[in-house]
Amino acid sequence: MKGREVTFLIVALLLAAVIGGLVGDIVGTFLPPGAAKTLFTKSLKVGFDTIKVDFYAISFTFGLMLKINFMSVLVVLLVIVYFRWWYL
Repeated sequence: MKGREVTFLIVALLLAAVIGGLVGDIVGTFLPPGAAKTLFTKSLKVGFDTIKVDFYAISFTFGLMLKINFMSVLVVLLVIVYFRWWYL
């Protein structure tokens, strides 16, 4: 696997997670209350909250939080299957 393909895979996976999460939230808002709505709107937050480091002249804020839902996982899996089919 070439470096260009690895970069493409990482960008594709990040875009898939973002687009899948967005689609899941949009679909979940239009569904009536029930199991399907719960499936699309339920999410798991993984990461750590912001950490602020404050020096006299400069301050830094670090943080990373991933919001994972059903559609983001599904779209990421589809991208992985497509990548394996197309590039390997």
